[in-house]
Amino acid sequence: MSDWLIALSDAKRSRAADQWAIESMGVSGLTLMEAAAAGLADYVDRYLPEGVIVVVCGGGNNGGDGYAAARLLRASGRQVTVLQAGDLGRLSGDALAQLRLLPGAPPLPFEPALLDGASVVVDALLGTGFSGKPRGPIGKAIKALSRCDLPIVAVDVPSGVDASSGEVLGDAVTAQMTVSFNCDKPGLHINPGREHAGAVRVVDIGIPPGAPLDEASVGLIIDEPLIASLPRRGAASNKFTSGHLYVAAGSRGLTGAVVLASTAAMRAGAGYVTAGVPESQQAVVASHLVEVMQIALADEDGHHCRKGAGQLLDAVAEREGAVLIGPGLGSSKGAKAFAREFSANVGQPLVIDADGLNAFAGNLDALKARKLPTVLTPHEGELARLLDCSIEKVRERRLRQVRAAAKAANAVVILKGVDTLICNPDGLVAVSPGASPGLATAGTGDVLGGVVGALLARGVDPFVSAAAAVRLHARAAALAAQSLGTEGIIASDVVAALPLAWA
Repeated sequence: MSDWLIALSDAKRSRAADQWAIESMGVSGLTLMEAAAAGLADYVDRYLPEGVIVVVCGGGNNGGDGYAAARLLRASGRQVTVLQAGDLGRLSGDALAQLRLLPGAPPLPFEPALLDGASVVVDALLGTGFSGKPRGPIGKAIKALSRCDLPIVAVDVPSGVDASSGEVLGDAVTAQMTVSFNCDKPGLHINPGREHAGAVRVVDIGIPPGAPLDEASVGLIIDEPLIASLPRRGAASNKFTSGHLYVAAGSRGLTGAVVLASTAAMRAGAGYVTAGVPESQQAVVASHLVEVMQIALADEDGHHCRKGAGQLLDAVAEREGAVLIGPGLGSSKGAKAFAREFSANVGQPLVIDADGLNAFAGNLDALKARKLPTVLTPHEGELARLLDCSIEKVRERRLRQVRAAAKAANAVVILKGVDTLICNPDGLVAVSPGASPGLATAGTGDVLGGVVGALLARGVDPFVSAAAAVRLHARAAALAAQSLGTEGIIASDVVAALPLAWA
């Protein structure tokens, strides 16, 4: 695992780590549960140091964690009510052992009215092994918790959220804090699960070093090591060693997109940028781009056309670099033919963005034969069109759908959002830790495309280029917001802050 990724542990790997500790290292399950409960109780006690705590337990080990934390909190002098959803008679193993150790009042059957008067609720209903839609008494308790207005601390994962994927297929608890055990979980950082997790805190429960977590297929991007690992300009650098990016973009009425993408590429470190634009729009673009070269390509009524693809292919073949295609390309038949013809034949690393993506709607397989790196940068709507499915399906199952697209296209796919996902064709996924609200404005997608292209042009690995671009992009937006305030930021403000985002 790269040193700029923190390993996340899905449900399968979490179980494997527990099993390894118990069976191979001789650590008892009760010892692990005690450590988990101690960390949980500490966070609950610090979160709200006064008032009644209501712990709502399910029937598995997550409920056992709840019973153990309730015992520790009572021992510290806190007033704790314990509620049980489901049949206590079906408890077994470590969870039953923890129930038998619980002092004071025994658990009461869960009723929503018993939440009245609580200062904080501990959700210990379902753990990392859950997937699907909650049902029965547990489902009813989750529904009640999802509708209450009380602060909630979730145990390992908010009940109703799939810890491995972030999927929420029914009711789910919305927590203000999630205390996760041993290792962070993907579902706490991928929407819709991210919206239910609140602040995430990870507790070391004593699993010895060497547990089978290092092969996790999801990583959380870390700012500093990732950005610091990127190539920098040196005394011997020149405009070509800093990377040459071609930007195939623009159309009548959409020339701003090529300006933003090209300028972003320069601000992200590309030493040389050449914009291929429709001939009739070249003068407009030239008036805004002082440092960027332009190639006037054949067009049809202000839009790119198939003939222009051949012209740009000839130009690109003359010099090493990378290509960004799509910003402001438009949706004309000619523009789509241009994108398909060029993408199929260009012998350079390629970023496909915006309208360039729509040229491959329902036909991602057309990109699979490319021999050189390809990076796609869709938002949810664009990914839905690429996969020929509903946007709701993408929104509900972001991890599953980004993996499907990356495999189908044999490309790195950046699924944009506050939880931007970067996926390799082999399924490796990095998750952005978050984005600035300053990116909620037109044109910032074009900026991201330019940054990805600039890094690819410098020879950076495509997965690293995509991940680093997402972080630089978010950093620049945060810096712009810090200087200007979040409201009213425009895409060119993000471009202007890109050099500072490298610092």
